[in-house]
Amino acid sequence: MKRKLLFIVRSDPRTSARPAEAVRIAAGIGAWQGVGIRLYLHGEAARLLREDADLLVDGELYERYLPDIAGWGQPVLVEASAHDRLLSAPPSIPAGPVQPPDLAELAAACDGVLTF
Repeated sequence: MKRKLLFIVRSDPRTSARPAEAVRIAAGIGAWQGVGIRLYLHGEAARLLREDADLLVDGELYERYLPDIAGWGQPVLVEASAHDRLLSAPPSIPAGPVQPPDLAELAAACDGVLTF
């Protein structure tokens, strides 16, 4: 059975490179297809799915690696309130809102959780 990793990104991509590094690392691990990767964006981190993400800190990494993550057939998970507040237009990468109880259930089903 394939192991599962959950990447929780909480840092604000307008001021921190941590979200871009999280996306880069997730794409690198997932590329080997030996581990199932889920990416969850909390709060301001949802901004990295917007059209202007290339203007964020290390924004070129979003353009380079998010399409790979989207190609795995799983939507990027976004905190429900941030999804509604920050993603007024549909993002080019499939994204789905998640309520806190669902995140807890998802985390419990994963073999590891990494927070950025």
